Amino acid sequence: MWVDGQASGDLPVSDRGLNYADGVFETMRIAAGSIPLLELHLQRLQAGCERLAITCPELSLLRRELALASVETGTGVVKLVLTRGSGGRGYAPPEPASCRRIISLHPLPDYPRGHYTRGVSVRLCATLLGSSPVTGGLKHLGRLEQVIASMEPTEGSAEGLMRNQTGEIIEGIRSNLFLVRGNALLTPDVSLCGVAGVMRRFILDLAPSLGYDAAVRCIPLDELTRCDEIFLSSSVFGVWPVREILGVARFDRVGAVSTRIMGAIAALGVAQWAP
Repeated sequence: MWVDGQASGDLPVSDRGLNYADGVFETMRIAAGSIPLLELHLQRLQAGCERLAITCPELSLLRRELALASVETGTGVVKLVLTRGSGGRGYAPPEPASCRRIISLHPLPDYPRGHYTRGVSVRLCATLLGSSPVTGGLKHLGRLEQVIASMEPTEGSAEGLMRNQTGEIIEGIRSNLFLVRGNALLTPDVSLCGVAGVMRRFILDLAPSLGYDAAVRCIPLDELTRCDEIFLSSSVFGVWPVREILGVARFDRVGAVSTRIMGAIAALGVAQWAP
């Protein structure tokens, strides 16, 4: 682990990320010594800092430190955390605050090949997401809802779907959701809660070039049974087609649109696995 560019396993107990979840983070896949979606991650990181009024480090510095970490591990996952730095007791940050950057390396999860070739089963989480226009969409450090949802019984599922307070589907615990209806790709609105994922953005930007209409809107629960295909997205695992929802098999094979999306992002070098 590196703290402010120095190899260290220590973090001050006064850090505001530890005390108040006052910060943002990015979890990025490393492939062949580089980060395929680095610039999108940095754009989201910078936008998150702006929203929280945290002074973001120079992007050139972050690129350099992430490049060094990526070359060291070759293949894996790198996590970058930015906190507002250290402070005393109380919510108000010190003036001036000094942003702290923390980089850690992790092995790439060994996901079963069947997650890509046959699809995954998803469950419905009992834990609901709270709404906040201040932090909606951000990859901020306050992820207690996802932590609690991750402790729910998995029932053999690979992922859990999380709803907002009115019961609309927002995202997976660690992924974003896409529904396919005809020629349209639909993904939930995360402006009030949930995370605007980097792979989600990449797919939304890619869709028109593949001839698909992409839309962001509210997704009621019953719409999961009224679509042609469903898939999950993540910058770490890429795309997982969904086979089974709430214990009921919905699709007997991976759909054509999901397959094409997987192939397209793999051909561009940003996916972990290609059909």
